[in-house]
Amino acid sequence: MNSIFTVNGGSSSLKCALFCIKNSEPELLFNFKLSNILGAPRAQISNAEGTQLADLQLDFTEIDHDGRHQACLDFVFAWIRTNSGEQTLKAISHRVVHGGERFSAPLLVGATELELLRQFIPLAPLHQPFNLKLIEACHTLLPEVPQFACFDTMFHSDMPTVAKQFALPRALSDDGIRRYGFHGLSYEYIQRQLGQADAGNLKTVVGHLGAGVSLCAIDAGRSVTSTMGFTALEGPPMGSRCGSIDPGVLLYLMREKHMDVDAIEQLLYKDSGWLGVSGGISSEMTELLASDQPEAREAVDLFTYRVACEIGSLSAAMEGIEQLVFTAGVGENSAEIRAEICRRSRWLGIEIDSAANEAGNTIISTVDSRVMVRVIPTDEEAMLALHGMEMLA
Repeated sequence: MNSIFTVNGGSSSLKCALFCIKNSEPELLFNFKLSNILGAPRAQISNAEGTQLADLQLDFTEIDHDGRHQACLDFVFAWIRTNSGEQTLKAISHRVVHGGERFSAPLLVGATELELLRQFIPLAPLHQPFNLKLIEACHTLLPEVPQFACFDTMFHSDMPTVAKQFALPRALSDDGIRRYGFHGLSYEYIQRQLGQADAGNLKTVVGHLGAGVSLCAIDAGRSVTSTMGFTALEGPPMGSRCGSIDPGVLLYLMREKHMDVDAIEQLLYKDSGWLGVSGGISSEMTELLASDQPEAREAVDLFTYRVACEIGSLSAAMEGIEQLVFTAGVGENSAEIRAEICRRSRWLGIEIDSAANEAGNTIISTVDSRVMVRVIPTDEEAMLALHGMEMLA
């Protein structure tokens, strides 16, 4: 059986999937989710129906941190060889966060391309190094199998110039300091789903609300603007990332608190967001919603307030809004968060059906709502597989 393997990794987690190649669409065989890989790794494996096939604690105590991603892939491929029957792996399709200005389409990655992609590590320090490490690991394991990079920035590559620009000297803009946008594979998948529901040409705001948070304005299927810009820090507060911040705060921290670049990077990416506002209670929204501490409530309120503000801003960028879509972990699973964001956005004509929202229906708006509100699970792995098939073709 011909198949495609997808890789979607971060610093301490790894999501993989195996798809068989059938006709024009990839067909899911197995999902692999490995968490806490730098600590006590846990591997969860499920099939296409969502049935859990394995839930294992992996013993990586003898493997240093630099070798953990390779060890995870070793485990996954060993499981596939034992449990999936005969497979002819035709390609491996990787999610890579940043493609810069140079790469706006999937890319066949060899040694030269890998070095070019390292240039973007400063723009995505939480993700890009591990994305590239996983490509190297797959090259080591399966050197004969083509490796494709699919970029989170490519969906936004055609954003209007006015949406890409910062008000900086032109020489800096010409040097690539501009807004790129992220979560593009997720938005691309949602747009495909909307197209299949005959709702792909509406003025749409999609909220990718997970531990990483962004929203995107999509008009007639194209990205108009996104809340993430030069890096994956901009926008509403996230699990541990601060979101948008007055740059003057950073100047103050350097001058008055004597913080260097490394300390500021740690602050912005890992110590802020919901975790920071809650006083360290949690970077997980489910835990904050369950907490009776006022600091947890403040983190939730700040998040829903800022998301609602962004919905208004993105609607202005499109000169209207006809559809709102919630996706990703929080957006798909938290009726309370959806309800509060929609309550704050009622001025746009958004009205939701409480029962439909609590049930997690695909459409949660009322019949009188001027804006259609949908809940659509995202599937970045499916997009990776589809791009892999397209590249092979």
